[in-house]
Amino acid sequence: MGLCLLPPGSPSQRVQFILRTKEDEQHVPHRLFSELDEICVKEGQDAEWKEMARWLKFEEDAEDGGERWSKPYVGMLSLHSLSELRSCISNGTVLLDVCANSIEEFMKKIPTGAEASNVLVGELDFLHQPIMAFVRLSPAVLLSGMTEVPIPTRFLFVLLGPEGKGHQYHEIGRSMATIMTDEVFRDVAYKAKNGADLVAGVDEFLDQVTVLPPGEWDPSIRIEPPKNVPSQEKRKMPGALDDSASHSTLEKHGGPELQRTGRLFGGLTLDVKRKAPWFWSDFRDGLSLQCLASFLFLYCACMSPVITFGGLLGEATNGHISAMESLLGASMAGVVYSLFAGQPLTILGSTGPVLVFEKILYKFCKEYTLSYLSLRACIGLWTAFLCIVLVATDASCLVCYVTRFTEEAFASLICIIFIYEALEKLSHLRDTGRDGPYTPDVFFWCCILFFATFALSSFLKKFKTSRYFPTRVRSTVSDFAVFLTIVIMVLLDFVVGIPSPKLHVPHAFKPTRDDRGWFINPIGPNPWWTVLAALVPALLCTILIFMDQQISAVIVNRKEHKLKKGCGYHLDLFMVAVMLGVCSVMGLPWFVAATVLSITHVNSLKVESDCSAPGEQPKFLGIREQRVTGLLIFALMGCSVFFTSVLKFIPMPVLYGVFLYMGVSSLRGIQFFDRLKLFWMPAKHQPDFIYLRHVPLRKVHFFTAIQLICLVLLWTIKVSRAAIIFPLMVLALVFVRKAMDLCFSKRELSFLDDLMPERKKKLDDGRNEAGEEEE
Repeated sequence: MGLCLLPPGSPSQRVQFILRTKEDEQHVPHRLFSELDEICVKEGQDAEWKEMARWLKFEEDAEDGGERWSKPYVGMLSLHSLSELRSCISNGTVLLDVCANSIEEFMKKIPTGAEASNVLVGELDFLHQPIMAFVRLSPAVLLSGMTEVPIPTRFLFVLLGPEGKGHQYHEIGRSMATIMTDEVFRDVAYKAKNGADLVAGVDEFLDQVTVLPPGEWDPSIRIEPPKNVPSQEKRKMPGALDDSASHSTLEKHGGPELQRTGRLFGGLTLDVKRKAPWFWSDFRDGLSLQCLASFLFLYCACMSPVITFGGLLGEATNGHISAMESLLGASMAGVVYSLFAGQPLTILGSTGPVLVFEKILYKFCKEYTLSYLSLRACIGLWTAFLCIVLVATDASCLVCYVTRFTEEAFASLICIIFIYEALEKLSHLRDTGRDGPYTPDVFFWCCILFFATFALSSFLKKFKTSRYFPTRVRSTVSDFAVFLTIVIMVLLDFVVGIPSPKLHVPHAFKPTRDDRGWFINPIGPNPWWTVLAALVPALLCTILIFMDQQISAVIVNRKEHKLKKGCGYHLDLFMVAVMLGVCSVMGLPWFVAATVLSITHVNSLKVESDCSAPGEQPKFLGIREQRVTGLLIFALMGCSVFFTSVLKFIPMPVLYGVFLYMGVSSLRGIQFFDRLKLFWMPAKHQPDFIYLRHVPLRKVHFFTAIQLICLVLLWTIKVSRAAIIFPLMVLALVFVRKAMDLCFSKRELSFLDDLMPERKKKLDDGRNEAGEEEE
């Protein structure tokens, strides 16, 4: 005797039962284009159908006699019209899978595979009572003249009745067309076996409806389409979690890339296996206009700090390592890293603690009459060796202890330093060009170039959301925003003719000093024991390299970036270690992941959906993951010595303005700054952040205050003579965050931060129940 499975009783359960039924070729849901037509009777003429409104996702009404369409808006429906619609489906004629014929192909502006839903309503004088029919065609057919676009019709809803109730029929038709754009009801309509299934779909829709009180809202106001629409999966599947419930079952912080293997170089091997299948696609995916824009922008952004760092190194080391060595080192390390690293979106650069270390080391060598380059080569080789030991022992797995608390403190500090240094470098131009009473005020012109570059870059970047010009034009201008700004500012500076300071690039490919070559003997004239003694400073350098590299990598690999090709912390550190050793024996600067440049690189490669439906906001799909931009940036950087005749026209204030733009733009999206603004914001004006719903405001302020104190301490150390121990202080943030487990509950930390890895990610049953009762 067989067992008969009956659908559950509630509308929601019945809908979930319908959606779980097996699909066949004719019942696979498609995107729907809905059109509302009404009968129009003119005196002395035959009745004709007149298009009144249309939906692809949001409602658009025909205005000015049908000659223009309204701006898309969220359709508001009356409960009465929805109730009437339910009654129509319950008592009217429902015809499912009626056969018909089709001919033409889809129109390009409608999503591929879309079908039509035609809603026909009206009043006729010869009818004495309403008639209704809901028809599902199988297969969908093209009904010539029925819709404004030539796509096949799948559904027909017809409601005709006697005169005097035209407005009522119109509202029922709007309700039908609107409900057909609902993701869940649309799927029900495709899979329904009978009229009762459709009624269950309407009832489930009514269960989800939000009512606006009539005295508190003007129905004539059109609601703008929202930027983000919540997922409807929890309506489709029983037991699906909403945003707050999902925090009770958090996944472990860090993915499979940060799991220990227990084998020598086990993590590195897995990184190579994980990234190898994507290697060739990393080059194919780089063939896009967006990547070209990112390359041109980042090339200009990377050149100046590399040359500036080289110049500072030259001053600190009496020219032993200067701009030429810095250019060559950046180019070599960047090209190799972009080709073989686990996360090629990371941009390598120089760091402040490295410069401090170089100054201390050179001063030490000068006092004790040691060869600076030879001792530096020993330290670099030991550091490379120790980094490879860290790779072999899967030490990068410790990155899982770096939570959002540490990430944001580190990233905020680097962004603030970028902004501060941009303003500081501008102030250093104060005395430029002051040779006489009638010379132009060069510094004032530099300020104009500086702030104009920042303002124009910001404006052009936001041009994508402008109301003017077609989408493709706006997107292209937005992608090339910074490069266009640099070109405009260079032309403006050239036309005005005021002698602003320009970018200086070495014009000859040779070491800065004639008494050194491109290969450094690690021992040289130094005593043999210096090779062993170099191990001590190498330990500090290893911590410096490890922390700078891995925290920047964690920020790039954030889950918010929706990376699909995975990452490779062990492989990244291995490539940095290899190039650090190479640069050491060549007497070149050391390069590691640069936080702000990496964030800027990622932001320049964001991919959004093409919004087909009018009024639909583009959705963030992820990052264009590829190796081409980094490869081109550093390859061209190495060739810069051959076209100094072009680069010499770029004013330095323009590049400083680009630094300011990168620092400010990189601050966006950092939760810490959102929470910081809450201190001065009354509760009624605070944004509806998810953590404010579930964490007491005093706890939010306490968490932010701890983070702010840590940031101030980091800043103090960074700008002092103790800057060389900065990486150790960043490491200390991990222990500060660990101690915060004593002050905050797991639930609070799950909203404000990530839970530490050794802790369980699930709340106990008692706390879950208590949390549900509170909500």
